[in-house]
Amino acid sequence: MAELIGNLLVGQSGGPTAVINASVAGVLQEAGKHECIEEIYGGLNGIFGILDEEIVDINEEKAKTIEGLKFTPAAALGSCRYKIDFKKKPEKANQDMDRLFEVFQAHNIRYFFYAGGNDSQDTSHKIHLEAVKRGWDMRVMGVPKTIDNDLPHRSEERRVGKECRSRWSPYH
Repeated sequence: MAELIGNLLVGQSGGPTAVINASVAGVLQEAGKHECIEEIYGGLNGIFGILDEEIVDINEEKAKTIEGLKFTPAAALGSCRYKIDFKKKPEKANQDMDRLFEVFQAHNIRYFFYAGGNDSQDTSHKIHLEAVKRGWDMRVMGVPKTIDNDLPHRSEERRVGKECRSRWSPYH
């Protein structure tokens, strides 16, 4: 399998907590160690902001600032509670997916990390399925974080993939 080279986008949604910021910091710190990741972006205000292409260049942030996220309350990138709901709003969900993939393609997003609870994990899964359907080669990682400890399914086996061969996992 050829190495997947492109950019990384990280977002967060749901309840804002320092734990979510710490997870985002971990993603950012690890991403900087991999040559297959060219640029690192943050999506402001979760999927809702990404739909509006509210994306910031994280490469410009100093290592000390990223480290400080581990101890920062709230949601550093902003948050939302926005569902892509194919059951209740299929037309809107399809429009949202079209727009998300326009943004992903415009910024060559090949790695997408989304930190949050149940709905965030569901969104990550839907984006993964859509990427497969569209033939857009990308790795989608849900970063589970919840203050309710109510995630129904957990897996320690999900990995970024062979492309970034180090022992990188969002569960470090």
